[in-house]
Amino acid sequence: MTAETPGTPDEPTGAVPPPPAPQYETPQYQAPQGEYPPPPPAPGYGAPQGAYPPPPPAPGYGAPGYASPQGAYPPPAYGVQPPLTDSDQRMWSVFAHIGGVFVSFLVPLVILLVFKGRGAFVEDQAKEALNFQITLAIAYVVGGLTAILIIGLFILLAAGICSFVFAIMAAIASNRGELYRYPLTLRLVS
Repeated sequence: MTAETPGTPDEPTGAVPPPPAPQYETPQYQAPQGEYPPPPPAPGYGAPQGAYPPPPPAPGYGAPGYASPQGAYPPPAYGVQPPLTDSDQRMWSVFAHIGGVFVSFLVPLVILLVFKGRGAFVEDQAKEALNFQITLAIAYVVGGLTAILIIGLFILLAAGICSFVFAIMAAIASNRGELYRYPLTLRLVS
């Protein structure tokens, strides 16, 4: 027999081991069933709760269901310009002829482009003035190149006088409603 020392793990002591520590569960909160419905998700910022629904979009101008007010103007037709009156055609024809004296072919060209298709008379006279100014521009270039010779000075002088005199004659004829034709003019624009 050997001497036993109590408390060593190899030998039984006869004591009862302590019971394991009790396992406690953490209680979980559970909502009572059937009393309240779950809350709706939080709305975004600015969304009103219980407000009126948004109004339907207003019909556009000219849309079905849109009634225009009484006495309103009809919608404008873009791209279609009304024809010029006879007095307007004569006025713009005079400007085409006189404008060429001061700024060469720019005025008849602008008038031709702006009023093209809006009046046969103004279109014809703007083309005539444009052709005359192009012819004069050619004469000025030739006169400038030959200015070293004496003949160039005469060409420049004659071109300047013709520009002034024929433009006035054309303006007077256009104001009366007559189709004017410049003499000695190249018809490059038709």
